[in-house]
Amino acid sequence: MPILTLTMLFPLLGALLVLATPKEKERMIQGISLLTSGLSLLLGVFLFFAFDRTSSQMQFVEKYSWIPSFSIKYFLGVDGLSVSMVILTALLSFVSIIASLHIRERVKEYFFWFLILEMGMLGVFVSLDFFLFYVFWEVTLVPMYFLIGIWGGPQKEYAAIKFFLYTLFGSVFMLLGMLALYFTSNPHTFDMLELAQQSNLFSRSFQILVFLALYLGFAIKIPAFPFHTWLPLAHVEAPTAVSVILAGVLLKMGAYGLLRISFPVLPQAVHWFLPYLAVIAVINIVYGALVAMAQKDLKKMVAYSSINHMGYVLLGIVALSATGFNGAVLQMVNHGLITGSLFLLVGVIYDRAHTREIDAFGGLGARVPIYTGIMTVQCMASLGLPGLAGFVSEFLCFLGAFPQWKWYAVVSVLGIIVTAAFFLRMIQKIFLGPLNTKWSQLQDMDAREMWATLPLVALTVLLGVWPRAGLDLMNVTLTNLAELFK
Repeated sequence: MPILTLTMLFPLLGALLVLATPKEKERMIQGISLLTSGLSLLLGVFLFFAFDRTSSQMQFVEKYSWIPSFSIKYFLGVDGLSVSMVILTALLSFVSIIASLHIRERVKEYFFWFLILEMGMLGVFVSLDFFLFYVFWEVTLVPMYFLIGIWGGPQKEYAAIKFFLYTLFGSVFMLLGMLALYFTSNPHTFDMLELAQQSNLFSRSFQILVFLALYLGFAIKIPAFPFHTWLPLAHVEAPTAVSVILAGVLLKMGAYGLLRISFPVLPQAVHWFLPYLAVIAVINIVYGALVAMAQKDLKKMVAYSSINHMGYVLLGIVALSATGFNGAVLQMVNHGLITGSLFLLVGVIYDRAHTREIDAFGGLGARVPIYTGIMTVQCMASLGLPGLAGFVSEFLCFLGAFPQWKWYAVVSVLGIIVTAAFFLRMIQKIFLGPLNTKWSQLQDMDAREMWATLPLVALTVLLGVWPRAGLDLMNVTLTNLAELFK
C-alpha cells in the first residue's frame, strides 16, 4: 500500500472536495477538512508504529519513473530523520484545523489553501528526488502567502509579500545549486541518495559553491541570522493556526534540507562552512533571546523565541556527532510541539481581549485557571525545565557541541538564562498579582481550544519524561549520518 502517497493525497483530496462544496455550507467544508487531515494523521500514527527503528535504510519506498528524459522520478521514502517530521506535520496540521473552526471570513478559501499547504509540507519531507523536493518546497509558498495576506492582521499584505519575496529569493539559489548537482553528477540524476553516493566526484570548490547556494534557500526558512527579519512580522500578522504551522513545520524545512541534502551530498563543504555555522548558531541563540526579552507584544515575544530555539538546532548540527544530530532533530520536534501550542494559547487570549500587550493584563491566574495552568507548563517547557520536552533536546545539543565548540556552547548558555527571564516575567505580568478589573468577565478556554492544545501539551510532557519515544525513531539514521564525518 502506498502509505506516503496516501498521507499526501488525503489533504489534496480534501482540498478538491472543499473546492467542489458550495461556500455557504461552512459546516460541511470544516467537516471535510477535519476528516481528510485526520486520515493523514492516522497514517502518521501508523508510520510511528510500523517504522523499523533498527534500520537506517529508507522505508515505505515508492519509486516510479516520472520524466524519464531527465531521469526525474516520483521517489518517496522515509528514514529516522523524515518520519519524525512527517508525524509532526500531520499532527500540527490537524490541531491547526481544529483551531481554525472559528474562522468566519471566506471559509471555503481558507480551508482549501490550508489543505494544499499540508500536502506541500508532507511532500517536502517524503521526497527523495531533488526535483520533486523542489516542487513541493515551492508548493508551500503560495498557500502561506494567501493565508497570511487574506486572514492576517493589520499589516498582512506587507508581511505576506515580505515572506514571499524572501523565500523566493532563497529558492532561486536553491534551484541553481540543484541544477549544478544534476549536470555535474555522472550519470545525471536528481536522486538524493545517488547524489550522496557520488559526493566524492565533486571537487571541494564546487561543493562550497553549491553548499552556499543551497544554504541561502535553507537559512531563510530556518531562519538563520541575518535572514530572520521576515519571521516576526509574518508571525504577528498571521492568523493563529497559520502561526502554528509557520513555527511548527515551515522553520523545520530549512534544517531538514541541511541534514537531508547539504550534509550527505557536500561533506567537504560542510567542514569548510562549519565555523561560520557555529557562529550563526550562537548569534541565533543569544540575539533571539535578547530581542524576545525586549518585546511588549506576546506573539512577537514567542516569535523571537523561535529564532532562539532554532539556534539550538544549528548548535546540535555543527557538533557533527550522533549526539548533536539527535539533539537537533529532537529539538525540531519539541519546538514544533511547544511553540505551536504557545501560538495557539496566544490566540486564545487575543480572541477574548483583542490585545496582545503583556502589560495590559494582570492577575488572570484566578480568573482563567485552566488557561493559566496550560500556558505555564508550555512556557516552562520552552525555557528548558527538566521533566519537559525542551530540556532533553537542548541538553543533547549542548552535549554534542561541547567537545568541539566549548566557548560557543558556554556563550550559548546565556540564551537559556535570558529565555527563562522573559518567560518568567511574562507569567508574572499576565497571571500573577491583583486582577485587572478590565478582565473580570474573561472566559476560560472552551472545548475547541482544549482539543487543539491538549494533545501538544500531553506530548510535551511525554517526551520530557520518556524522550526515547522520539529518539529511538531517529537515532540509527542520525548515527549513520554522523559516521560520514568521522
